[in-house]
Amino acid sequence: MNKVRIGIIGAGRIGKIHADNLRRHPQAEIVAIGDLFADDELVDWANARGIPVVTNDSEDIINNPDIDVVFICSSTDSHVPLIKQAARKGKHIFCEKPISMDIRQTEEALEEVRRAGVQLQVGFNRRFDHNFRRVRGHVEAGAIGEVQLIKITSRDPIPPPEDYIEVSGGIFMDMMIHDFDMARYLSGSEVEEVFAQGGVLVDPAFARYDDIDTAIVTLRFTNGAFGVIDCSRKAVYGYDQRAEAFGSKGVATADNDYPNTAVLSTEDGIWRDKPPHFFLERYNAAYVLETEQFIDCVLNGSAVPVSGEDGWQAEKIAWAAKRSLHERRVVKLTELDDRNEDELAERQTEGR
Repeated sequence: MNKVRIGIIGAGRIGKIHADNLRRHPQAEIVAIGDLFADDELVDWANARGIPVVTNDSEDIINNPDIDVVFICSSTDSHVPLIKQAARKGKHIFCEKPISMDIRQTEEALEEVRRAGVQLQVGFNRRFDHNFRRVRGHVEAGAIGEVQLIKITSRDPIPPPEDYIEVSGGIFMDMMIHDFDMARYLSGSEVEEVFAQGGVLVDPAFARYDDIDTAIVTLRFTNGAFGVIDCSRKAVYGYDQRAEAFGSKGVATADNDYPNTAVLSTEDGIWRDKPPHFFLERYNAAYVLETEQFIDCVLNGSAVPVSGEDGWQAEKIAWAAKRSLHERRVVKLTELDDRNEDELAERQTEGR
């Protein structure tokens, strides 16, 4: 394979970001883009980028024999059916997070991918951030010794609108799932226990959907290390994304990115620029790198850097955090294996 031919399903903000980034790859060609609400505006947008096909039917992309790879950037409730359909057609898949909001459905999708023998990468873009990759590199090289503590701060600049809150799946599945993946990535270990606390401190709209806007989650890893994640839907000073890996020989930290490193210090105080306002500014380069690496893996037949298993593990942690919050107790991830399917389905429904 000398060139990867791509179809994108979902032409919202993230779908268009991936399209623009894929156009930079010399061995990627976007054949089609689809969206349920495709209109003349999308046609004009696609024409300006040389994308020949625009459709409002995802099957036009999945059934297209000229397409090798499907990017799934549509709403979360569509991910599992689209993954299954694409896998059955032998398409490699890039899917935005989360794969689904139901662990059993995610397992079914991953089984379909395994049977088809295709690649599936999950869109955990933060793994490709230059700061977090450096911390991970220090951990892998043994520079900080045995990992003992992982600390992650994740705070959005503004809360989402209420119509988004209603369908988001909640703070653990929508927002903190990135942090759960980052905890696994930085520690190099799986999570075995979760304890979550949280409340509504920012916007009462969250309470109307059995959601919270402020949370602290503590983790215990299988290697004995601990993790702490603090999360807020509103940080008035900008997008706050920091991480720390502490070990027996030292510590590796990742601070926020800033527009510059200049600091003004006078007798009246000390000033520096705020961090980037939101994720598009902070993770722009990471979005580029994640698509580049995915395309390279498809071309070379190598394993993708963020697999469906990674997506599934993060979802399990999110599920455990939701249960912990509602039941006010430590939740072991092995409980997912111990419960029968009917009980698990009932508990997932109750926690939504």
